Amino acid sequence: MVKTLMTTLSKNLLVTTNERRNFLVNATIVVGAIGGAGLLVPFLTSMNPGARARSAGAPVKFDLGKLKEGQQVTLAWRGKPVWVLHRTPEMLLQLDNPQLLKVLSDPASQNEAQQPDYAKNSYRSIHPGYFVAIALCTHLGCIPNFRPDVAAKDLGDTWPGGYFCPCHGSRFDLAGRVFKGVPAPTNLVIPPYKYLSDTLIEIGTS
Repeated sequence: MVKTLMTTLSKNLLVTTNERRNFLVNATIVVGAIGGAGLLVPFLTSMNPGARARSAGAPVKFDLGKLKEGQQVTLAWRGKPVWVLHRTPEMLLQLDNPQLLKVLSDPASQNEAQQPDYAKNSYRSIHPGYFVAIALCTHLGCIPNFRPDVAAKDLGDTWPGGYFCPCHGSRFDLAGRVFKGVPAPTNLVIPPYKYLSDTLIEIGTS
């Protein structure tokens, strides 16, 4: 009887040991799989740019139909403010005024680094009626004020309407061309952009 009892205990112990071994092996496999998945997630995430990064460098679309004549909106592209101005016929006439051209530092946009080739014209734009520019003064990067009012009292009788930088007094016309004798050395920068339709533009591609 003692012998039978010992045999039974040995068998039970063997079963328990095998079950324990199987449990440990399976547990190790499961934990390893979970750990591997945990390592894989950040790896895969790192392969895809974050939403902020995509937003910072992605092109920006804008419907020009939202703007009335004389109205301007400020958008954000690559962390920079960008103006979109719907110019009036009167504004366009001012841009070709011979008296204005005499006081501009670079009226013909000879500095090619300031605009794409398709914006190297009197209007510095693809379509004369719509002006797109990076809203940063080329002196120290301040944001100029939009001053479309002709002959404004604080800017003088010859003021044709344009942009005035409050930081150091730089002046630009409504095509972003810099005036002579101001701190800003060059015209405002025109970003790359293109028309997707008659009224829809995309800033950041050309």
